[in-house]
Amino acid sequence: MKAVCTLLAAALLWMGLLTAGAELVNGINAIVDDSVITYDEVQVETARMADTLIRRYRGDPETLDKEMADIKKRNLETLLNRQLILHEFKTAGYVLPESVIDDLVRERIKARFHDEVTLTKTLQEQGMTKEKFRQQVREQFIIDQLRLKNVSSDKIIISPHKVEAYYLAHREEFKIENEVKLRTIILKTSEDTNAPAPAKLAEEIFKKINGGASFEQMASLYSQGSQRSQGGDWGWWTRKKMTKGLSDIAFSLPPGKCSGVFGLSSGDDYWVYQYEDSRPTLARHYGIDPKSNKQVLLEERKCDDASAVTNLPPAQEFYLLKVDETRQEHFKSLGEVRDEVEKNLLEDEKTRLENEWLGRLRKKTFVSYF
Repeated sequence: MKAVCTLLAAALLWMGLLTAGAELVNGINAIVDDSVITYDEVQVETARMADTLIRRYRGDPETLDKEMADIKKRNLETLLNRQLILHEFKTAGYVLPESVIDDLVRERIKARFHDEVTLTKTLQEQGMTKEKFRQQVREQFIIDQLRLKNVSSDKIIISPHKVEAYYLAHREEFKIENEVKLRTIILKTSEDTNAPAPAKLAEEIFKKINGGASFEQMASLYSQGSQRSQGGDWGWWTRKKMTKGLSDIAFSLPPGKCSGVFGLSSGDDYWVYQYEDSRPTLARHYGIDPKSNKQVLLEERKCDDASAVTNLPPAQEFYLLKVDETRQEHFKSLGEVRDEVEKNLLEDEKTRLENEWLGRLRKKTFVSYF
């Protein structure tokens, strides 16, 4: 509850700062020739990310302020670049027939809203007129077409030498950590009072596996996970791809070994319980470290009796894990990542060309910040 209150207070404080900032310089944040970019426009874009950032950096207001300021700056530059492109269209003498806009609007309505009735209702909810919607469609088409004209992939050549040089310079990015190939049996809690208790059922399955039953067969029969039909096959996992509570268990198992029964509570702040004879014997508390924004083990406690977990959140899912195989840390070969490298190089070159183009537009256009 305390975390929720802190989060809400941070959100209200930051939104208050947005309102205060909108009053500066009559709301003008920048001017591009005869077009104005207001503080309100920048803040509306920035507010889209506010909730995510507040949750990510709760408890770290200094980093939150820095991230908010960085996003606000990037959003201002994005809006400014849009106006530069629109100004170029206007001054270069390009002509866009209204019939083209009519077709684009109809396509947008069909793709996003299906019909005029839904469009009208949605625009009313957003406080937007149909004229403003049409203007947005027109401007976005202009921006897309001028970008396509000035930042074309056809102008970019990615040589084998560039690919190899990029691979060598970024080799650490293609590093694969230790991996485990997992199978799972997942049992979920149910409101049906006649359904068997998942912890007890998991214990019975575990005993059958120890008695020689196939893990794959047990998964096909009992698991409620989406991989049930594949015998619980979860595929290959690194630590980074898993919640820490699961990875701590999975990476402690040797190949061919099945874990004991354990259960997880829900949420980012969760508990992992290990079970024996259908009761928890060990509880581990995991949560997000505000500084690193990573999951960490916050607490571990032994459960001598049932009362040890009385006030803790209950497990919502129960697991049995089996490690089929392990792979040691290694680097992907150039052949494996060539397509990815070429894509990255293409995007880098397109970014360079776009920045050069926008730089030329900026030099010949009046731009002023407030």
